[in-house]
Amino acid sequence: MLGWALTFFVIAIIAAVFGFGGIAAGAASIAQILFFVFLALFVIAMIARAVRGRPPV
Repeated sequence: MLGWALTFFVIAIIAAVFGFGGIAAGAASIAQILFFVFLALFVIAMIARAVRGRPPV
C-alpha cells in the first residue's frame, strides 16, 4: 500500500510539472489517503503483534 501511495505521489508531481492542476491535486489527495491508511494498518499490526507476545521487529 505504501508503494501505491508513492506511485500516486509521483503522478501528482509529474502532473504538477506539466501544469495539470486538477489531476495533480487528485493524485496528491489519493496518495495522502493511502499513506494514512498504511500508517493505521501498520500501527494496528504492531499492536496485534505486541498483544500476541511476540517481540517487535
